[in-house]
Order: sequence, then structure tokens, then C-alpha cells
Amino acid sequence: MAENTYVVYNENKEACIIDPGCFSSAEKQDLDGFLQRNGLSVKYLLLTHAHLDHVFGLKWAVEKYGLIPYMHPSELPVLQRGAQMGLMYGLPFDAYNGPTADIADGDLIQLGNDQLEVIFAPGHSPGHVCFYCKAEKAVLGGDVLFNGSIGRTDLPGGDFNRLIQSIRSKLFVLPDEITVYSGHGPETTIGSEKKFNPFLT
Repeated sequence: MAENTYVVYNENKEACIIDPGCFSSAEKQDLDGFLQRNGLSVKYLLLTHAHLDHVFGLKWAVEKYGLIPYMHPSELPVLQRGAQMGLMYGLPFDAYNGPTADIADGDLIQLGNDQLEVIFAPGHSPGHVCFYCKAEKAVLGGDVLFNGSIGRTDLPGGDFNRLIQSIRSKLFVLPDEITVYSGHGPETTIGSEKKFNPFLT
């Protein structure tokens, strides 16, 4: 269940962690080591969505950095099923069941002078969001859009038609040069996926 955890930070060493999927102690040490080596101060824990592979390390991160995770409220039932789903997949873990902070479409996450805009893009999961940084020409897209593929929709709360609608109405309206940093696999661009993604051409 490999996934991409992202650390977004600015010149003032303020950072946010997006989708802390670190499962093992070594993975947690890798993440914290990166933060320590770069002198980063974590200001936000952000979730694109709450599937297992994106929240394995959430409880650890909450306790380590003393922060409440931000997520769309429609994703709360997915988070609450975490421990049960972990057992179903043979991957028991210490799931987080504490408080969360709500985010919604159009909200701005302020990191110093920089902003991440919340884009509500359900379909892969009911409360999935992406984080768009216009200044850096980048979107952290979670499991909505991949390099040559799209997020799966066969898990509880998934909806193929809604996912396709989210991509077309929320991501494909962004400039072609925007880099998409996905929850799995390599980065891509909006323009490339418009032209070559077999699910969307």
C-alpha cells in the first residue's frame, strides 16, 4: 500500500504534512528526519481523504506535532472505519479517532504568505479534496487523478461518474501547465492528462 506523503513548506520553514501514510517506524523516522534536517515547523496536518494508506501515520503525526488534522466533514465516516478496514486488509494499526477540523471547497490554508486552496473533488471517496497552490503552479491531488489513470471507485463511498465529473469540472479547468502531485505514482500535468489519459480523452 505505498502512497505519497507530501511536505509542503515555505522560505520561513513553515510546513504542512499532507496524507501521513507512514506505516512503519522507519517510515515515521524518515518523515520526521526530513523535517528536522530542514528545520521545519509543522503548522498543519492535511488530508486529501481518509483511506487507510493515507492515514496510517495520522495518530502518530497528531501526537508528534500537536496538531488537529484538517479534512472535509464528508470524509469522517471513512476515517472512523480505519481500524476495522485495517483488520480486513491484515494491516492492523493504531487508528486516529480524535477531533478533526473541517475544510470545504474554496477554503484557503494560509502558510505564511502562501496559500493552498481547497478543491472539493469527490468520487474516489465521498469527502475527497485537493490542495491547489496557484503561485507554485501545483495541485496536490490525492487519489483523484494519476499519471495515465484515475482513482479507484470500488471502495465504500466511491462513485465513478462523480469522480469523472470532479476531474472535468474541478481539475481540468486549471491551466495545462499545472503539475499534479498524486497520492500514488509519479507526477503529471493537467495538460498531459487532458491529452493522454485513457479515462478522460
